[in-house]
Amino acid sequence: MEITFELGYALDTFYFLICGALVMWMAAGFTMLEAGLVRAKNTTEILTKNITLYSVACIMYMICGYSIMYGGDDFTLFLDGIVGDGATGEAEPATYAPSADFFFQVVFVATAMSIVSGAVAERMKLWSFLAFAVILTGFIYPMEGSWTWGGASVFGMYTLGDLGFSDFAGSGIVHMAGAAAALAGVLILGARKGKYTADGKINAIPGANLPLATLGTFILWMGWFGFNGGSVLATATVESANAVAVVFMNTNAAAAGGLVAALILARVLFGKADLTMALNGALAGLVAITAEPSTPTPLQATLFGAIGGLLVVGSIIALDKMKIDDPVGAISVHGVVGLLGLLLVPITNDGSSFSGQIIGAITIFVWVFVTSLVAWLILKAIIGIRVSEEEEFEGVDIGECGLEAYPDFTGGRS
Repeated sequence: MEITFELGYALDTFYFLICGALVMWMAAGFTMLEAGLVRAKNTTEILTKNITLYSVACIMYMICGYSIMYGGDDFTLFLDGIVGDGATGEAEPATYAPSADFFFQVVFVATAMSIVSGAVAERMKLWSFLAFAVILTGFIYPMEGSWTWGGASVFGMYTLGDLGFSDFAGSGIVHMAGAAAALAGVLILGARKGKYTADGKINAIPGANLPLATLGTFILWMGWFGFNGGSVLATATVESANAVAVVFMNTNAAAAGGLVAALILARVLFGKADLTMALNGALAGLVAITAEPSTPTPLQATLFGAIGGLLVVGSIIALDKMKIDDPVGAISVHGVVGLLGLLLVPITNDGSSFSGQIIGAITIFVWVFVTSLVAWLILKAIIGIRVSEEEEFEGVDIGECGLEAYPDFTGGRS
C-alpha cells in the first residue's frame, strides 16, 4: 500500500514527538529513583536539581548544542536556519518536522545530565552542579555527539562511522558519556562522610523511600520505549513499523532479563533479595540493549540484558571497594554497562566491528571524562563544589534549598 509524502511526514512527525515525550518523562523517572535512593534530608535538592537540569539542557541545546552536534560548517545560534531533516544546512527533503528532531534530541541531552545528578548526590553544591550542566549540555555532549550521530570527523583524524562504530540509541553516546562526566565529578568531590572508615569498612547508607525508587524505575522502563523506539526515526511504512515493534519487544525483554539476573545474583551473594540491585539490574538491561535493539532475537535481547544485570551487581560492589561513592549506582549502570552495550553490537549487527566499537568507546570516554574533569576542577577553584561538613550533616535540603521534602517526618535528618 502506497502512502503519500504528506501522510508519511505527518505520521513520522507525530511518532517522533510522542517518543520524545516518553523520553522527557524519563526525567521524572530519574528524579523519583534518585529521591528514593538518597536520605530524606537530601530529597529536596535532588528534586530541584533534576527539574532544573532539564530546563538548563533545553536552553543550552537550543542556544548552541544542537548546532554544534548537527550543524557542521553551517553553525548558527538559537536554532536559526534548520532545514531538511533537522541538520542545519541539509538540503534533502525531511521525513519529519525539523522541530520534532530538535525536541527528540534535546531530551536525550537531559538524560545524559540526569545520570550525573545521582552519582554526586548528597554532598555537592546545587549551583556548582547547575553550572556544570551548562557546560555539559551546551558543549561537552554536543561535541561527542557530532563525532558519532553527527557524522563529523574526530579533530580531523578519523570518522567513527567509517571505522565500523554503531550506537543505535546511545549506550555509549548518552549513557556512557553521562557516566564519564559523573565519574570525573565523583573523583573530585570525594565520598559522603561516614561512607568509608579509616580501617577500610564500607558503611551502607540506605535510601529513604524504596517505593519511590521502584516507581522511578518503572517510569524509566516505560520511557525507554521512546528512547529506543523513537531512534528508528520513522513508523509510516510497513518496514519501519515492524522495526519499531521489534525494538519495543527487545527493549522490554532486556530489562526483564537484567532484573531477574541481578536479583538472583544478589540472592547468591547476600542471601537476600536486594531490591536496589534488582532495580539497577532492570536499568542495566535497558542500557545494554540500547546500542542495538533492532537486530537481536528476543532470546538474545534477554540474555544481553541478563549479562548487564550480572555485570552491574559486580561493578557496584567493585566501585565500593575502590571507595568510589555513587549513591544510586549510576556509574555502574550507565558507564560500565554502557560499554558492554557497545561491545555487544557486532554480535548481531554485521555493519559494525569490535575495533570500531572500542575506538568509539575510547573516544567518547576520554573526551567526556577529561573535559568534565577540567570543568569540575575549574568550578572547584572558583566557587567550590562540595557543601560544608555542617551542611552535609544537617542535610543539603536546608543548606541549599531552605526547606525539607518531609518536614513532618521526625527522622528526616537521620
